[in-house]
Amino acid sequence: MTRIKKLSVLFLVFLLLLSGCKSKNKGEMNEGAQPAAPGTSAVSQSEGESTTESTGAAEAQDPVVAHLVVAGDIMSHVPQNKDAYVASTQSYDFNHMIVEPAVQLRAADYAVGNLETVFGGGPNYSGYPTFNTPDALATAVKNAGFDLVSTANNHTRDQGMDGITRTLDVLDENGIAHVGTYRSKADRDATNGIYVADVGGISTAFLCYTYGLNGFSLPEGKEYAANVFNKDYTTTVSDFNYDLVDADMAAARAMDTDLIAVIIHWGIEYQTTPNDYQKSIAKHLAEQGADIILGGHPHVLQPYETITATDTLGNEKETFVIYSCGNFISNQTQYEPATQSTILLDLELTKNPATGKTKISGVSYTPYFMLHRDDLPAGQQRMLVDMHKAIREYEAGTSKYVGSNSYQKIKNALEFVHKIMGSEGDKAA
Repeated sequence: MTRIKKLSVLFLVFLLLLSGCKSKNKGEMNEGAQPAAPGTSAVSQSEGESTTESTGAAEAQDPVVAHLVVAGDIMSHVPQNKDAYVASTQSYDFNHMIVEPAVQLRAADYAVGNLETVFGGGPNYSGYPTFNTPDALATAVKNAGFDLVSTANNHTRDQGMDGITRTLDVLDENGIAHVGTYRSKADRDATNGIYVADVGGISTAFLCYTYGLNGFSLPEGKEYAANVFNKDYTTTVSDFNYDLVDADMAAARAMDTDLIAVIIHWGIEYQTTPNDYQKSIAKHLAEQGADIILGGHPHVLQPYETITATDTLGNEKETFVIYSCGNFISNQTQYEPATQSTILLDLELTKNPATGKTKISGVSYTPYFMLHRDDLPAGQQRMLVDMHKAIREYEAGTSKYVGSNSYQKIKNALEFVHKIMGSEGDKAA
């Protein structure tokens, strides 16, 4: 072959390699995709999606950096439902409550939260103790940028077994992925209840469990409907179900994803420190392969840390744990400012393509405050606001939302957040 022909062939190969590369938008894997079955690769699930084989050799060696943003408990008490009610159309709109965090959620490669309510259908909507929320909250959650919500928590069965199924239907209609509850045994068995997501090019297996169901039980033969990690979940809630959890974790390990994340509902309400049971569960999950543990239920913040454990292969590994992200949105004020304070946790994830290893390369958070303004009309009363932004705008005289009373509450709330979480992780501190 002549030198000219050789150069022509090399040039054509180079063009083909370039044509194989394409970008991927946030959440693309989950649009119509199903979680990978145990023992299969979870890196690419979208039809026609190519793997890293399509990238150039030099580009494939660049680290993959992604941001997973985590929110706390998404709730809707009666005052929130009233604030969302639009009398002129006899409909509901929750979007105004989460306008500010939506900016951060939409910018994330992937965003998750705990849906601590159910969509049982109207018109008889309710709050605590048995939640039933208008479907419009799901639309607002989607609009805000959430990609996945956990659905196994103590309020999962508030509207019976039909409420579990209908909640999943509403989430599906709004294009929100979910993990923790299931319509059928076949649905759960297909993946051991695991949802695999593409977090900015980093495959992540999500699992979800709750300590119990507020005294309700799952009917015999329908235990598949919700992941409950205690065998004695209707009584003493202290007998960990190793058989269930360990089987699920083994299935997650077999998927060979880059990371395994467990969303878990645990702990004691309104306690700002984790108890011994939480810590023992965290250690066991780490030993079973969890890289990230995301806790909820206390309705107040609990700290985060990195723990070290020995996994099932005898290797030492590090696991990130946040014991509670607190409430995301709620109407709770009984332990002010604790129940009105929350964070959006930002986990920076970095994958080294050369080694295939993925690590948490950065941890930070943004503090938010649930603002109550009962003197205003519906549609303006409840807002989750960025604490730093609210303080900055009030001090500059440009705030549209914060008066002197709220300003002091937010300043107190910021001090509370720093006391629990440490100020070093605060992006704006």
